Amino acid sequence: MSEYKSGNGCCGLSIKGCSKHTDKLNTYDWLADLPDNAQACNIVEVQFKPPRKGYFYNSNNLDLVKGDVVAVESSPGHDIGTVTMTGRLVPLQLKKANLKPGTELKRIYRKAKPVDLEKFEEAKAREHATMIESRQIALDLGLKMKIGDVEYQGDGNKAIFYYIADERVDFRQLIKVLAERFHVRIEMKQIGARQEAGRIGGIGPCGRELCCSTWMTNFISVSTSAARFQDLSLNPQKLAGQCAKLKCCLNYEVDQYVESLKRLPSKEIVLQTQDNDYYFFKADILNHSITYSTDKHILANESTISARRAFEIIKMNREGNKPEALTEDGAPVEAKSLDLLEQENINRFDKTKKKKKKRKDASSNDRRANDSRNNEARSNNVAEKSPKESSAAENGKNPARKNDSRNRQRRGGGGGGNRPKNTEQQNAQQS
Repeated sequence: MSEYKSGNGCCGLSIKGCSKHTDKLNTYDWLADLPDNAQACNIVEVQFKPPRKGYFYNSNNLDLVKGDVVAVESSPGHDIGTVTMTGRLVPLQLKKANLKPGTELKRIYRKAKPVDLEKFEEAKAREHATMIESRQIALDLGLKMKIGDVEYQGDGNKAIFYYIADERVDFRQLIKVLAERFHVRIEMKQIGARQEAGRIGGIGPCGRELCCSTWMTNFISVSTSAARFQDLSLNPQKLAGQCAKLKCCLNYEVDQYVESLKRLPSKEIVLQTQDNDYYFFKADILNHSITYSTDKHILANESTISARRAFEIIKMNREGNKPEALTEDGAPVEAKSLDLLEQENINRFDKTKKKKKKRKDASSNDRRANDSRNNEARSNNVAEKSPKESSAAENGKNPARKNDSRNRQRRGGGGGGNRPKNTEQQNAQQS
């Protein structure tokens, strides 16, 4: 089966363009179904341990499709990787990776054999233990660095150590110790805090997986000006991500906020009306609404107006006129105080709970009132009964109960309810 068909059978999705990899480096090859697509380009994209990728020549003209495991040229020996793209889309990926057409590329040897896969699995199983031991060796040597990950080559003859360091580190002695300990060729690669967070992964404060571990490959510098444009609190604990750097998502909407800020008046302009002067307090940038206060330092007599209304008042003030009120309808602003620390109070959600308790108390009071009404009705019914029945009930001598006891005595000769059913049982009890 070469393709998935939809319900009506008019179109399909090629499985040649899909891959077993589901990480951020996976790309769907939407040209996989075109004829002679694999022969259109002899360069193949091969993926190793994420996020490392490479491009190799298919010099032996092997019939390769996406998902094939191949042995490629390396120095020294060979490496094992997975084919992630072939055909016409590879030149576009080369351009994205900033590789010039004249760049020398290594070649693909063959498709991986079972022996190659066994060596690859053995080398891959040693990566975690090697990383833990290498961290201890670097600590013993007194190096200010952290080894974040280790990647073995497919044949097990080479290991790449990814490390993080704030300063320049002289790791020549470390390389000698690691080579003597693991008996492989050592290669050191320095990565940043964002690359380390992308390798480790995690969940962000938004509840989703980290962008650097799902789809982000290029890391652009983030500055605090992005937070200022979006009118965010300059709190390092809230602006920093799991990498201890500023969050990359601060750059996602900063351009839209910059464009919206151009449609708002300056914060330094004071709006003058006949009743008072209003100072800028805060703004809803995307909603184009501004909140003004009669006090320059605290929120007092707040009034929220649109940016259009603010520009109208500014124009009137420049002409020497003052509107009657800040709002468009001319209604005066009511004096009221607002607790600015209410949003930080841990008990701010208790009001709703109190309302619920009040509702429960009201329902319980209603039930008690209904019970009291029922009791009063019962007492009235008792009062309406005949004086004989009421006196008998008071003395504890109910005529109905008395007749029932007489009938029991006549039938069974006793007042108990558990009398024998026949004479045989009665004789057996007497004996």
